[in-house]
Amino acid sequence: MSGVGKGITTASIGMLLQSKGFKVNLVKVDPYLNVDAGTMNPTEHGEVFVLNSGLETDQDMGNYERFLNVDLGNDDYLTSGMIYKTVIERERALGYKGKCVEALPHIPDEIIIRLKRSAESSGSNVSVIEVGGTVGDYQNIMFLEAARRLWLKNKNDVIFILVSYLPVPNTIGEMKTKPTQNAVRLLNSYGIQPDFIVARAAVSLDEKRKEKIAVWCNTEPAHVISAPDIESIYDVPLNFEKDNISQLLLTALGLKTRVKRDGFDKWKKFVTRAKTAKDEIKIAVIGKYFDTGDFVLSDAYISVIEAVKHAAARVGKRAVLSWLNAKEIEKGGKNTAVLAEYDGIIVPGGFGESGIEGKIKTIEFAREHKIPYFGLCYGMQLAVVEYARNVAGLSDANTTEINPETAHPVIDIMHEQKKHMAESKFGATMRLGAYLSRLAPGTIAMKAYGKSDVSERHRHRYEVNPNYVEQLEKAGLIFSGRSPDGVLMEIAELPRKKHPFFLGTQFHPEFQSRPLSPHPLFVAFLKAASERVSKSQ
Repeated sequence: MSGVGKGITTASIGMLLQSKGFKVNLVKVDPYLNVDAGTMNPTEHGEVFVLNSGLETDQDMGNYERFLNVDLGNDDYLTSGMIYKTVIERERALGYKGKCVEALPHIPDEIIIRLKRSAESSGSNVSVIEVGGTVGDYQNIMFLEAARRLWLKNKNDVIFILVSYLPVPNTIGEMKTKPTQNAVRLLNSYGIQPDFIVARAAVSLDEKRKEKIAVWCNTEPAHVISAPDIESIYDVPLNFEKDNISQLLLTALGLKTRVKRDGFDKWKKFVTRAKTAKDEIKIAVIGKYFDTGDFVLSDAYISVIEAVKHAAARVGKRAVLSWLNAKEIEKGGKNTAVLAEYDGIIVPGGFGESGIEGKIKTIEFAREHKIPYFGLCYGMQLAVVEYARNVAGLSDANTTEINPETAHPVIDIMHEQKKHMAESKFGATMRLGAYLSRLAPGTIAMKAYGKSDVSERHRHRYEVNPNYVEQLEKAGLIFSGRSPDGVLMEIAELPRKKHPFFLGTQFHPEFQSRPLSPHPLFVAFLKAASERVSKSQ
């Protein structure tokens, strides 16, 4: 089933093989017909993760980068939309030389071409490919057929791993293997036999369950890997190694470890630091993509969550995150006074007008009460709006995204984006990917990074209006990061003498935070929040 942990399993396997001395590339396959993830609703699909190139991808790509500590490329992400679009465009250009172009074999052929290109472009020794969705989904069929064909031609080099959930019904109290048996049977109907089964469950598998799965699913008991619920996703590789998965995988692929000593020590130290930290830092995340029916979906901000965890481990604290819905603050359901109990406040990215006044109220409270504040993309833009209204005297200042007729458009759409909007071109048309920022000396940003030029990933259409920069600076706001030509404002902050930490970024620093190399701005934010804790004790 979806959400069972295929992405973390893929990332963990990749990292374990990497620790054995192999160069690994991870590939995410999304079966939907969207060409990329850019136009999908985050409350339905989760976060859109942006690569350096600007490609908008599934959130699993973020986990891949975090676990492998590498930057992935465009060849590492596939969707059905990409595949069909390429095949159709090739047919239109007579690329098939007049042949009848059909789903079979041409779609699986294109999938295989891309999988091979991904391995070649990364120079990897091993590719780990995750097919998204659920076994039996109609849209998965072409990818499973491509995988089967790949195996047919390379039987000694291709293995299959099924991630399956084993329920323990409360009224029965016994772990049930039948859903996994049925999943394997369904895979068999596509001509695929899993070599390994990663058995997700609330608790660890016992030997009896492993033996039962092995018998009914035609595999070895040692190849049934226990994957119980655990406290942190970063424990997963350690947990897998209890079942010796890395060595079993290498044996199945006919490979031998390339290192004398397991390159796993730094990861273990990070996990230990994160687990043993006792002092808490209370962080409020003020978002708008939480409500999905009766449930709260934090996946819309997964990179922010993980970046906070990385930074907290670095400063030796345990971050306790609370989700506050900006729409409730806007409606008055939550009073901003509740924010006083937090040591730090984050307003992450987003689009549209819902919940915006709630976010602006939050930013005003954080600024006036000197609570460390970190604004990401929209969180920076709204901090500029709040400052313009309440400090610079521009009482009706706004972003033209919300009010195109505002008298003071302190945030306005980028000139090159206006044509895209007029033509309803929304997919892959924003300012996307890595851009250079130049930092001003003596600022919080410069101190955090320790260098003057930084490259960060963007995903937005609107910018600080250059016509208001001078007026805002005279009112005390510092634009500590700018594009190399000085036109685009990349970081806004207040000086330390006015506020312990009040900073917003037009880019998304969370996309480049890693467990072993936390992002410097998140570390600086957590340090400021930690100092607030110390003063209150």
